[in-house]
Amino acid sequence: MARSVPLFVSLNHQLVALQTLQLLHQQGEDARACHPHYKLDQASPPLSTGMSGPALHDMGQGLEAARSSRVQEQEEGRRAASKTSEEEEECGSQALSNPGEPRPKDSRQQGPARPRTLTQIAVHSMLSRIVDSTSQLVSVEQTLLLPLFKEHPFPIHLKDSVEFRNICSHMALQLKGQRFDRDLHAAHQCLRTIVEKLSHSLAVFPSDLYAIARASLRQILQNLPEM
Repeated sequence: MARSVPLFVSLNHQLVALQTLQLLHQQGEDARACHPHYKLDQASPPLSTGMSGPALHDMGQGLEAARSSRVQEQEEGRRAASKTSEEEEECGSQALSNPGEPRPKDSRQQGPARPRTLTQIAVHSMLSRIVDSTSQLVSVEQTLLLPLFKEHPFPIHLKDSVEFRNICSHMALQLKGQRFDRDLHAAHQCLRTIVEKLSHSLAVFPSDLYAIARASLRQILQNLPEM
């Protein structure tokens, strides 16, 4: 177990980054729901962290807490929507009973939301790719790399995972704008660097298991094209 500590620590940083990315992605999906006439050409694939192993149970607790928080927020949103609907029905009843009186204006009615720009669509698509690729990387590390690392430890560049986590945390503070876009591009490049270095570390082992792991890492890189 002690021999796997470097990879476990790296995984922990990546899990924190993944949690942040998933929350940002969910916010984008919520904003997208406000534009019912807008659809992406391709829906984002379902995400899976692959973190069902008991060894990473503690690391997955942060993700579970984030999901619980989102469920609570969604429940509060439904309650607010229900209250709004009841108020609108009450106003409608008053208008029918007093047709000659002007109906009070609702300050919340701001007109139809403006459609998203091409830049916003591109940013959301890129974020989806990073979320999916990070999830795939965590799954590959847990299912393939951890057993191999216990047998023959290979170099783990921890600082890259730390940087990736920090970039994602900083990105969550920006939410949008040029700084967010720069952080998004930095996260994309940092994730590529992590995957490339892992693949390079495995190249010295001729075993078929290492070849399978490298093939899985190459698939992740295909989802993260050079920019």
